[in-house]
Amino acid sequence: MKPNHQKISCGFSCNIPGSVFQLKIFILSLVLISTIGSLKAQDDLTVISSWIHFSDAPNALYHHLEKQATGLLKKRTEKINSINTLAGFKERQETVRKTLMKIVGPFPARNPLNAKTVMTIKKDGYKVENIIYESQPGFYVTSSLFIPDNLKKGSKAPAIIYCSGHADEGYRSAVYQHVILNLVQKGFIVLAFDPIGQGERIEYYDAATGKSTVGGLTAGHSYSGAQAFITGSSQAMYVIWDGIRAVDYLLTRPEVDAARIGMTGRSGGGTQTALIAAMDNRIKAAAPENYITSFTRLIQSIGPQDAEQNLLNEIEHEIDMADLLSVRAPKPTLMITTTRDMFNIEGARTTAKEVKRFYQSYREAGNFNIVTDDAPHASTKKNREAMYAFFQKHLNNPGDSTDKDIPILTPKELQVTETGQVATSLHSETVFSLNRIEAERSEAQLQASRKNVPGYFAPLLRSAKQLSGYKEPAKSIEPVFTGRFQREGYVIEKYFLKGEGDYVIPYLLMRPEHTNHKAIIYLHPSGKSAEASPGGEIEWLVKNGFTVLAPDMLGTGELGPGKFKGDSFVKGISYNVWFLSMLIGRSIVGIQAGDVVRLAHLIKNNTGINDIYGLARKEMAPVLLHAAAFDSSVSRIALIEPYSSYRSIVMNRFYSPEFISSTVPSALQAYDLPDLAASLAPRKLMIYGITDEEGKTTSNEINNDLHVIQSAYHFLKSDSQLINIKATGQKDELFKYLKEWIQ
Repeated sequence: MKPNHQKISCGFSCNIPGSVFQLKIFILSLVLISTIGSLKAQDDLTVISSWIHFSDAPNALYHHLEKQATGLLKKRTEKINSINTLAGFKERQETVRKTLMKIVGPFPARNPLNAKTVMTIKKDGYKVENIIYESQPGFYVTSSLFIPDNLKKGSKAPAIIYCSGHADEGYRSAVYQHVILNLVQKGFIVLAFDPIGQGERIEYYDAATGKSTVGGLTAGHSYSGAQAFITGSSQAMYVIWDGIRAVDYLLTRPEVDAARIGMTGRSGGGTQTALIAAMDNRIKAAAPENYITSFTRLIQSIGPQDAEQNLLNEIEHEIDMADLLSVRAPKPTLMITTTRDMFNIEGARTTAKEVKRFYQSYREAGNFNIVTDDAPHASTKKNREAMYAFFQKHLNNPGDSTDKDIPILTPKELQVTETGQVATSLHSETVFSLNRIEAERSEAQLQASRKNVPGYFAPLLRSAKQLSGYKEPAKSIEPVFTGRFQREGYVIEKYFLKGEGDYVIPYLLMRPEHTNHKAIIYLHPSGKSAEASPGGEIEWLVKNGFTVLAPDMLGTGELGPGKFKGDSFVKGISYNVWFLSMLIGRSIVGIQAGDVVRLAHLIKNNTGINDIYGLARKEMAPVLLHAAAFDSSVSRIALIEPYSSYRSIVMNRFYSPEFISSTVPSALQAYDLPDLAASLAPRKLMIYGITDEEGKTTSNEINNDLHVIQSAYHFLKSDSQLINIKATGQKDELFKYLKEWIQ
């Protein structure tokens, strides 16, 4: 019987017996499956992603900061709970007052307010004066004073300052006007003013669009707030000072009784009320609404909020939200809350319980209370009426506390400036411009210290360690090996190592077949895999004989960026995570630097390497600079496309948000990135393609930062150890200079 040679069409001119062709296809399939599987295995540069134990690794940074924060807050609570006498509570209050002044102040000098009433409107039962004043020279505050008609001639009336929450229109919001006009109808004078960045005070105002160029309200607060933190100040300082000056203005009015001043506001207005009333004793009665919880519950739930709601190193200094209220005891205070508020109600109850003990010690328990309604983050009739009754009682202005519907005013009636914005009408100062003046003072002091090379390095590095929150790494435990695969000329091994806290550092270790017994720690803002593909920078280094360790630092690669974004998520960057690190006296860059040193020690102690280099790209450059400056294990450093300085971020109105996570709060009070680089002399340092605060290479200010480094290297006769290249963007050029750096 003849075999069945069935003809198969294969898409080409072919005539193959079916059984033979099928066998060849089967064999080819096995080869392809094997090859694809091999390629897939080689391309898998993840270390912990498949481990159930590390399923929450992308949130590792937030959890690490959260654990430290709650630990500090627990110790603080234990101290408060140990107080049992009036003397003890008074001592705590005095500590809080001094601490608040330390972390918020100093405040500016009291300049003339230069208050001007630009328009008066007569309404049924009251009149409105639209007023503008200067809380600082050239820093204009738009406001409206609501005065009831039924004031007794020759007598003084109680006044309430109303602080607006995060509404684009400021106090012109219908919700806020409703409260304001009810208070006016009940016989209170009310002063409402626009918070920074809202209403007629938008700081990044674009006249063409009528909007802010950096995003929403919280983004605007945090964009300039981050600059203030780097300088050693805060957005909150400017917010609080505006409120203090509002009190100053009220006291110039003959209708106002200085002994009967109150303050209230909801949401962001609740924040302002709590902060301002804590620092101005002239405010007799305060009623913050929809804000007060506890830091523990805030951090565990929605996370830290925008810049104006955070004080410098607040939690590290053992300040919680309860302190903002208890420091006022026995002055009348009302917490206004809702059960479904985004500001957790359990935290509010815990805070109220703590504050109540202070008032009880004064035998003034009736001066503190908490009112709660079953509602979300909102104003409710029950809460409003409780607030009216609170002020009527404690500001001695009795009457009907019923909440009533009152016609509100139009935006035009409450427009204070000619164009509707202080930026275009009055060319007002901003938080950025005022903070820049402070930064210039710090810069002048730093420039003076730079004349003492190398004498200023030791105190500078001590300050940098303290301000960045750097911690000397403890002795590392052995890493965990998770896999290996071969590439041409080298092998890639996958490990993870325990980091500073309850997280691990995944890393790739690339070993060449022919080693030079030197290693490079390679840091990339996108993580360990960014340049680990065939033909990438890491392979080039390995093929030049280097063992390369490429880690995922906290917040990158398999360790980030995490789920939490916060209310200040600017161009893909969460400012709120950075705020959390600041609250506990740490910085993300300081934590990451500690982990880099930990990895350097691991290489030196466990792989037979006798020399370690460090290479970092872009916003990872500050991490490497801090690590190398704090620890001599890294003998030479290459910075690829680094931004030049913290100064450049603070001194310029616009900057790249992606740089914020690698900055250090208060750094400019003691040091800057060029100083860290200068302290590396005479170690070999390559700077390739340095940029400005926006990631551009054309700024003239870059040369000022480079001069600091060049001067130190020249003074220490190490000019040849400093390689500075203005990049053209060609990769071959980078390899050319890397060759010079490694030789």
